[in-house]
Amino acid sequence: MKELSLHILDIAMNSVKAQATELKIYIEENIKLDLLKIIIIDNGVGMTEDELVKVVDPFFTKRTTRKVGLGIPLFKANAECCGGCFSIDSTKNVGTIMKVEFQLSHIDRPIMGDIATVISMLCTSHPDINTIFKYDLNSDEFLITSEMIKDELGGVSIQDPEVGLLLKDIINNGIESLKQ
Repeated sequence: MKELSLHILDIAMNSVKAQATELKIYIEENIKLDLLKIIIIDNGVGMTEDELVKVVDPFFTKRTTRKVGLGIPLFKANAECCGGCFSIDSTKNVGTIMKVEFQLSHIDRPIMGDIATVISMLCTSHPDINTIFKYDLNSDEFLITSEMIKDELGGVSIQDPEVGLLLKDIINNGIESLKQ
């Protein structure tokens, strides 16, 4: 995948399929350390130890619609090719934690892409999941959760198309404010 936001979306959809009720997506950019870190945590059904070992194998998938599962192996390969690292931990009936690090300045590091659309889509498409998004830039952070949004809507559905557009703008503005 050419954009990290698409990797994040792919992993988040795994969390949805794993029946998560809470999904945390943390992105940390540290220019001084030349580090980009992405952490995705869910409280879904988790994986067995055997599944956890196999999850980085592109020829392992739980899906019955095809015989390959490329999302996690590609995310891992992208990180490792860009001076970074990958780790995943999961406990059956508890959830999964994935950490991916990149050398921020690496010439081959995929661009972030449209993370605001990804987070907005996750919040509006899956209203029963509390999506928590934190973007940290050099220790300044922007935080938004789907629960915060629902509280502010005053009865308007989070699935309203106007809410999705507003949420995208809020996220973009929040990230941009960190860069100023």
